[in-house]
Amino acid sequence: MNSLSYLNNELAKFPSPEYALTDPNGLLAIGGDLHPKRLLSAYYDGIFPWFNENDPILWWSPDPRAVFVPGTMKISRSLKRHINKSQWRFSVNRAFNRVIESCAQSRQGKEGTWITAEIQHAYKALHRQGKAHSIEVWENEQLVGGLYGIAVGQVFCGESMFHYKTNASKAAMMMLHQHLLNHKFRLIDAQVMNPHLESLGAKALKRSDFINLLKRFRDIEVASDTWHCNEVFLEL
Repeated sequence: MNSLSYLNNELAKFPSPEYALTDPNGLLAIGGDLHPKRLLSAYYDGIFPWFNENDPILWWSPDPRAVFVPGTMKISRSLKRHINKSQWRFSVNRAFNRVIESCAQSRQGKEGTWITAEIQHAYKALHRQGKAHSIEVWENEQLVGGLYGIAVGQVFCGESMFHYKTNASKAAMMMLHQHLLNHKFRLIDAQVMNPHLESLGAKALKRSDFINLLKRFRDIEVASDTWHCNEVFLEL
């Protein structure tokens, strides 16, 4: 039976995603806090926070779920030409704080979730713990695009991306796919399907199928150097 749970600030276990509402699609729980342990527990079970600035904390597990398999992103010839011409450089975890702050700025005034100061504080804490990671795109020393998310074993849970130059966020996605493929990741969680994600090759999975895959891959350790702060090179 679908039902909505109300959380307090005690670190209680989340209800099973199968109890999430169908309308709005995937809403599972309200309340609680953004303590790192609660956030990690949520992602471990296929749940994520998504709420506007003046809302209570809302926890979601939608059905279906948008996912990528690393290496299956659709890349057009024109995009490849654009990136080759741009001579952008890429890095991992070099500027996580700037990436999440830029993602927040890019979403102001738009419909959907706004990355609040509370969210930024929580994910910066996860980054310091080695759980949240970023991909950066640079033009000389200017940050022109990027994305961030959470790593759960061999699953990367994407949160948000931004660009200051055309196609820079797509370039960050390309770099993420390559990086995850090189380090034997099995799945990218893109959360909610939209035309943009579909055009890049995302697939819609039943929530139950996504949860089963998450359970298979979430406890598998990846190489210790996967998320070291360094420059990486995009192969086109």
